[in-house]
Amino acid sequence: MENVFKYFEFSDFFKDQSGSFSGNEICFTDLNDTHFLIFEKDGLQYNLYVSKFLNKKEVGYKQPEILELVVSNYDKSKPEHRIALRQYLD
Repeated sequence: MENVFKYFEFSDFFKDQSGSFSGNEICFTDLNDTHFLIFEKDGLQYNLYVSKFLNKKEVGYKQPEILELVVSNYDKSKPEHRIALRQYLD
């Protein structure tokens, strides 16, 4: 998974303070000024979300305006999971 995070320029993981991710660690990458892709690290699995915030500084600190689960238990070896990620980033 580290290669996925680096390739798509996700932030380092940090503890969610917003309560949106049950205090789990998250990392994110920008889609534009207000929309972000977020990976939540939940134990040994990763969940991928698309979200909307007023700005980047709110990610992980305030509740998102929109939060939609894209892939539960992301597995980079599954083509459908890679396609779901790339649909937002390509």
